[in-house]
Amino acid sequence: MGLEALPECRWVVVHDGARPLVTAALIEAGLATAAETGAAIAAVPLADTLKDVAEDGLIRRTLDRRNLWCAQTPQVFDYKLLREAHSRVQGDVTDDAALVEALGRQVKVFPGSLRNLKVTTTADLALAQALAAQSEEG
Repeated sequence: MGLEALPECRWVVVHDGARPLVTAALIEAGLATAAETGAAIAAVPLADTLKDVAEDGLIRRTLDRRNLWCAQTPQVFDYKLLREAHSRVQGDVTDDAALVEALGRQVKVFPGSLRNLKVTTTADLALAQALAAQSEEG
């Protein structure tokens, strides 16, 4: 694991390589926010209406999106806290923040960016290329 290869340090910034448009400003915001609680993640408020749908395709309910955010990277953690989370928490999690949450520790959100999209489809790739070209022009 990459975390074990690190020499002891103050902060670990975890970033998903599928998010190629991360900026230095996002990383700096993460470090500043993590200084408050020891753990912080970039996220954006959910814009779409979210439906809870049964296996038969029928809507069970519409979820209140006011407090729902879409997690992104970078995610920034105190080195010792993240090492503890990786060593103590078992089970399937989707990100490092979930490991830290499982310890009962607070993880604070800082504003991510819609430009910090995750490239998982060919449509995402086309959008990322267009955004990167726009950034190079501007």
